[in-house]
Amino acid sequence: MSNDMCDVYLFDEHKVSRVKANMEVVDLAPMLSIYKALADKNRLSICYSLLLEEKLCVCDLANIIGATVATTSHHLRYLLKSHIVSVEKKGKNAFYELKDDHIKTLIRTALAHGDEDDEE
Repeated sequence: MSNDMCDVYLFDEHKVSRVKANMEVVDLAPMLSIYKALADKNRLSICYSLLLEEKLCVCDLANIIGATVATTSHHLRYLLKSHIVSVEKKGKNAFYELKDDHIKTLIRTALAHGDEDDEE
């Protein structure tokens, strides 16, 4: 039998009931939206770029990810809709940044976790 499976099928009724009750009241949709948005290489690259350089315009980001301005704008709209980035318009330019520290922490943590996997 596989090492990641139980040898017998038993479960802790108390723990299972408690978790199921919590799952009924928590809304996982916002978290799903964040992870779905970050599951794209270009969007994740945009977010990582904004982690390194706090504010960047669409032209800078397009150059960084090697995409057209139109494609980059599409990804930025998706990230805006997912509440991952915010935008500040200055004259004819729009500067994007990560929305808050929660998003920055999420990206840093994922990066650190990925580095741990590389060490094994």
